[in-house]
Amino acid sequence: MDLGDIKPGRERLIPANPMQAGLEAGPATLDRIARVKISAAALPLANPISDAKVLTGRQKPLTEVAFLFAEIETEGGLEGLGFSYSKRAGGPGLYAHAKEIAHELIGEDPSDTARIWTKLTWAGASVGRSGLATQAIAAFDVALWDLKAKRAGLPLAKLLGAHRDGVRCYNTSSGFLSSPIEEVREKIDIALEKGIEGIKIKVGQPDPMIDIERLEAVRAHIGGSRPLMIDANQQWDRVTALRFGRIVEPLNLEWIEEPLDAYDAEGHAALARELATPIATGEMLTSVAEHYELIRNDSVDFIQPDAPRVGGITPFLKICALADHKRLRLAPHFAMEIHLHLAAAYPHEPWVEHFEWLEPLFNERLEIKDGRMLVPGRPGLGLTLSDQARRWTSDTFEAKS
Repeated sequence: MDLGDIKPGRERLIPANPMQAGLEAGPATLDRIARVKISAAALPLANPISDAKVLTGRQKPLTEVAFLFAEIETEGGLEGLGFSYSKRAGGPGLYAHAKEIAHELIGEDPSDTARIWTKLTWAGASVGRSGLATQAIAAFDVALWDLKAKRAGLPLAKLLGAHRDGVRCYNTSSGFLSSPIEEVREKIDIALEKGIEGIKIKVGQPDPMIDIERLEAVRAHIGGSRPLMIDANQQWDRVTALRFGRIVEPLNLEWIEEPLDAYDAEGHAALARELATPIATGEMLTSVAEHYELIRNDSVDFIQPDAPRVGGITPFLKICALADHKRLRLAPHFAMEIHLHLAAAYPHEPWVEHFEWLEPLFNERLEIKDGRMLVPGRPGLGLTLSDQARRWTSDTFEAKS
């Protein structure tokens, strides 16, 4: 159709460049991205790790964690560092997708985090808006927020608007099912000596009574008032979860984590209604929409998003806004180096998960005092990659202007 044939008044029905709206950096741009470097690295674990998924035969013991690092540099000389990760499988896929879309960042205003996230999502629209695709985007998004906070000269938590300078922390790495109970006790003592407040142990074995015995032994070891959490890693059905939850109610647990399949929002909601012990889940979900199902169905008392898994800090903040509306508690999964800042900016008292696994990747260490992990005073995330992380790197790629 000849545009000249459009009758007066009808032109308003045709939006101007609808697919381009919001996709160009505007006149307020003060700096642009000049270089993007991505790296694939593998973090080896000292000993193979097993949780309930291993004991039920669904997975093999965890021996390493794959990392995708993104380093972003601007024309003005600012730099941002971000990362994503994958356990057991998916590491090469994260790196491959990030390599495909890295050039999309060149020339962009690094402050336009929301717009860039949308642009990167559309660049890989054929592989969806969750899962591996958004986990690859997460490394870029985290780097952009790190850069934004560095530009402001603020720790990321302060840029976001912190509610607190320290977050209650609990330890998970001491309580894996691959450790006999004597070793669990020893590791718990080490965690408590570091000043960590809460202890989480794994459950979900084929024989629930073994879990009960281990759990009672840990409660006796740490005392009745210290926060204690358990994590079934999705290995129960609804009946088992309800029965187990009722048995352990006298132990005054802080929460029961992942009692059911991660996508069973209705089952978690029914469990939350029946049990006095709070329910926590969300770590395996990879989008805002999936977390919204938990939130709108009243499926959880503690929501547990993982910023690298949901696509970075930009979508994580959307989940926090939804959770705040329901006044839910927050307990982000893993990656304390990122989640400390995000939890510090959440309105309701949160928890952050202490995992020392990632410490060799960075030159800096997070401080723990009186049961709380302290927000560092360094700008951004306050992290720089260690020489060891560079040695563990298997491949790198750069996009430049």
